[in-house]
Amino acid sequence: MAQYNETLNYINKFTYTKPTIGLVLGSGLGDVANDIDITATIPYKDIPGFIAPTIEGHSGNLIFGFLDGVPVVALQGRNHYYEGYTMQQITYPIRILKMLGIERLITSNATGGMNPNFEIGDVMFVNDHINLMGDNPLLGPNDDSMGPRFLDVSTAYDKEMIEVAKQCEVNIRIHEGVLIAVSGPNYETPAEYRYMSIIGGDAVGMSTIPEVLVARHMGVKVFSMSLITDLGVAGKIVEITHEEVQRVANESADKMSLIVKHIVSHFGKK
Repeated sequence: MAQYNETLNYINKFTYTKPTIGLVLGSGLGDVANDIDITATIPYKDIPGFIAPTIEGHSGNLIFGFLDGVPVVALQGRNHYYEGYTMQQITYPIRILKMLGIERLITSNATGGMNPNFEIGDVMFVNDHINLMGDNPLLGPNDDSMGPRFLDVSTAYDKEMIEVAKQCEVNIRIHEGVLIAVSGPNYETPAEYRYMSIIGGDAVGMSTIPEVLVARHMGVKVFSMSLITDLGVAGKIVEITHEEVQRVANESADKMSLIVKHIVSHFGKK
């Protein structure tokens, strides 16, 4: 716990805000930071135990403030397993968010869609997942003060939060489905897309599931949404680049932000 205490002591020097909702501002949610009435911004590189992101589009700031009057804390950017860090390192900030007081977590990611009903620019509310990353952040000795040794993830994604998100009036195609996570950093081959579709996946990405596992381990309720930035459907597969992923994310940012604000307002003011 010494590392956690060092991190918390450093963060608490800069903020008085006691957040109830945490945000992981991944692909498509970068603009949410512009809507937060910010009370403190702390660069990851200055926070003990945090790691500055190396991927373009991930700013690397811990932001405190109010979104629609609700106290929130936001991870502006995330670290990824493919950057060479351990699962424990990339999920460390999630444990800190819980220790800061959050009860709910909202995350986003960019994904390739395998569901034939999906189109680029659609959003999928995640209702289940399949972990194909080959690792798990809960491996190793378990600290019972943080969560159980054997975690039940039959309800990993909060059904009430999904239903509230569906009530948001936004001009974007919405689906529900199963997220698959792989290690990356390469995008998938056509054969891999077919395989993941056969085993029940609707979209595939390179993040989020480790964060969800750690959040649920600590009793935090989770809502995750995936922005479909490319397609892994036969006949629709085209060459994809990180720049193209960012372009789609930027075009959908304002609509995804509306969904986040709707959820935060509903649960933060109950």
